[in-house]
Amino acid sequence: MAKRSKPFTILMADDDADDCMLVRDALDELQLPHQLYFVRDGEELADYLQRRGDYGDGRNAPCPDLILLDMKMPKRDGREAIQQLKSDPQLRRIPIVALTTSTAADDVQFSYDMGVNSYVTKPVTFRDLVAMMSILCTYWFELVELPRLE
Repeated sequence: MAKRSKPFTILMADDDADDCMLVRDALDELQLPHQLYFVRDGEELADYLQRRGDYGDGRNAPCPDLILLDMKMPKRDGREAIQQLKSDPQLRRIPIVALTTSTAADDVQFSYDMGVNSYVTKPVTFRDLVAMMSILCTYWFELVELPRLE
């Protein structure tokens, strides 16, 4: 397993500022080479990925290597975001990990039916979050081969 030579880019779509801060802190604690970007809802996620509005110049919207997606967001929820992402030929290859508090069986089933790569319930403790992020990053950025997206 070879280490990546360049930082990986994660885009987290989540309306909970505390959850975003905790993921940032967990990645910082792991000392992994990364760039972490945040959007607050499915509409902002679409703007980021399609480089519209505030993300029009692309400088503050690099193509993510991985999307962490909350299912329960305002404006456009995780279900709508998944449908949009997986129906777009330019975006469908970006791996999506549903990282959410929802354990609803229909959310899990829907997510996998629509092509989400993993469905993970948010850990309760920071220690468990650090461990989970370590596993996710090892898997997505050291073990698997990701397609070229840009």
